[in-house]
Amino acid sequence: MMTIGSALLLLPLLTGVRAAVVPSGGYASKIDVVRNPAYPLDVVDKLEEATMPKIEEWLNKKITAGKNNKCTLETAAVRQEWSDMSEAMRQEYVAAINCLLKLPPKSDKTRFPGAMSRYEDFVAYHMTHAMQLHDNMHLFGAHKYYVWLFEKALREECGYTGYQPYMNYDRYSQDPWNSPLLNGNASSIGGTGEPEPSYKGVAQPGRTPNIIASGGGGGCVKTGPFSDMVVNLGPTSMSTGTNIPKNPRSDGTGANPRCLRRDVNKNAVMGATADRAYSLLTNNDNIDGFYNQLLGTPPPKNDPYPWGIHTAGHYVAAVDPGGDPFTSPGDPLFYFHHTSLDRLWWIWQMQDPDNRLYAIPFADTNMTMPMKRAVDPHNVTVDMEWLGPAITLFETHDQLGGNGGAFCYIYV
Repeated sequence: MMTIGSALLLLPLLTGVRAAVVPSGGYASKIDVVRNPAYPLDVVDKLEEATMPKIEEWLNKKITAGKNNKCTLETAAVRQEWSDMSEAMRQEYVAAINCLLKLPPKSDKTRFPGAMSRYEDFVAYHMTHAMQLHDNMHLFGAHKYYVWLFEKALREECGYTGYQPYMNYDRYSQDPWNSPLLNGNASSIGGTGEPEPSYKGVAQPGRTPNIIASGGGGGCVKTGPFSDMVVNLGPTSMSTGTNIPKNPRSDGTGANPRCLRRDVNKNAVMGATADRAYSLLTNNDNIDGFYNQLLGTPPPKNDPYPWGIHTAGHYVAAVDPGGDPFTSPGDPLFYFHHTSLDRLWWIWQMQDPDNRLYAIPFADTNMTMPMKRAVDPHNVTVDMEWLGPAITLFETHDQLGGNGGAFCYIYV
C-alpha cells in the first residue's frame, strides 16, 4: 500500500485551571503562551520553547534586511494544540467545519460531481493532486499552503476567529478514545466508529509488525459533532475501509453519500510519540535524514510501532474517508495531523534557519514517496487551482513572512 491575524490565545470559558508558561533563561517571550496543566511539557514542547530565541534572532535579521514582509513575533498568528484551547474555541472550530460542510462548492461540478460542499472542494483537490502533494518537493511546503488555505476558508467564509489547531500525538497516545480530541463530546471532533468485525487494520508491507491492527472500530461514527456528517467523495482504490458503498465513478469523484467511518487507534498513534518526534528533530542535521525518518524509511527495527510519524498520524482514526490516502482530508482530523507535521518541520528548520529553511530532500532509491529528480526548485510553483493562487515553492517554506507576508504564524 502507498504510504503516503492576531497572536492572542483565548482564555475564557475553559474548564479547569490553566497556567501561563514563561520560557526559562534570558529570553522574554512576546507571545502569551497558555497550556493545559493536564499535559506537562514533553521533550518536543521544551525543544520548541528553547528554540524561540533562535527564531527571534532569525526574524530580527529579516526585519533588518527588510525581508520580513511586515511579519513579526508580535503580529504572528498563534496555532495551538487542541487541548490547550478553551472549550469555547474548540466548539467554534467545530462550528466552522460544519459551516464549510453547508456552503456550496467552488470546484468544477462536471469534474467533481460528488463534491457537495465547500469543505469537499479541499477533498477534491487532494484526490486529484495526491501524487504531487506527496513527492519530495511538495510534501512539506504544499501541505503548508493547503492547510493555510483551509484555515483561511474557516476564518473568512465561516467566521472562525482562531487558527488551525494541531494535535500533540503524545498527549493522546495512551488513551486516544478518551482524549479531548476524540472523546466524542461537544468540544471534540467526534469519537471512534462503531465496531466493524471485517476491519482488521492497515497493512504495512515490509515492516515488522506488518499491520497497524484495528483499534476496535471501523464503522460509522455515532458520537460527537460529526456523527451526522455525510461523506460524498470516494472511496478510491487506495481505501483501507471495509463494507463501503462503491463510488459511481471509477476514480471516486462521483456522489456517494455515506457516514463518516473511523477507527480511533492506539496502535497507530504510538508510532508518533514524543520520543520519536524528538529523535526526528535532533538526530537529523540534513533534510534527507529528516524526510526519511518522518516516513519511516527504512523501517525502524525492534520497534513495535515502526510506521514513521507521517503514516502513524494518518491512521490515528482513519477508515473512510480518512484512511484513503486520496480522500483523507474528508475527515477533519487530517488537518490536525498535517498541522502537526508542519510544526515539526518548522521546529527542525529553526534549529539552523540559514541552512535549513529552503532545504528540499533529494531522491534515493529507497524512498517510498514519489520523487522528482533534476528539477530546479527555484522554478517550481505550487498551484492550488480553485483553492488559491499559485505561489513559488520556496514561498511555502517560510511561515514568518512567506507568500508576501500572508504566511505569518508560529506554534506554541
